[in-house]
Amino acid sequence: MLDGVKEFIASGRPFLGICVGYQALFEKSDEFNSCAPGLGVFAGKVVRFREHPGLKIPQIGWNQIQLVQPKCPLFRGIADGSHVYFVHSFFPTPTDEFIVATRTDYGGDFASSIWRDNVFATQFHPEKSQAVGLQLLQNFVELAERRA
Repeated sequence: MLDGVKEFIASGRPFLGICVGYQALFEKSDEFNSCAPGLGVFAGKVVRFREHPGLKIPQIGWNQIQLVQPKCPLFRGIADGSHVYFVHSFFPTPTDEFIVATRTDYGGDFASSIWRDNVFATQFHPEKSQAVGLQLLQNFVELAERRA
């Protein structure tokens, strides 16, 4: 399956990774204390949230996104500061800050989505994010239809 994902991305067709599908795009992960290898599509590591007073791990619930790349086609029609739904204890730390499309604060700032060329990925769950998530998924479908 890993080779299939890499081949699909290399084809230039739009790819959308969600949650673990986002995390898998990076070189390695601290999850399960294993430094497990990822796909290596992007440089960086997946790390666990640090303990922070008043915040629970995993982060479960609504949080805001800050648009870092407002021209990212995935976020067309989505306002800066929109709320989306998260369920996670880990998040990627991209080496290349230029791929970060949105950031979110949860005891510290983290890259909540990325975009480079045909690859889009979100730590949050668009399918659980009501109108904002539906807009994001519609934007992705339109991108995919244009590339078909």
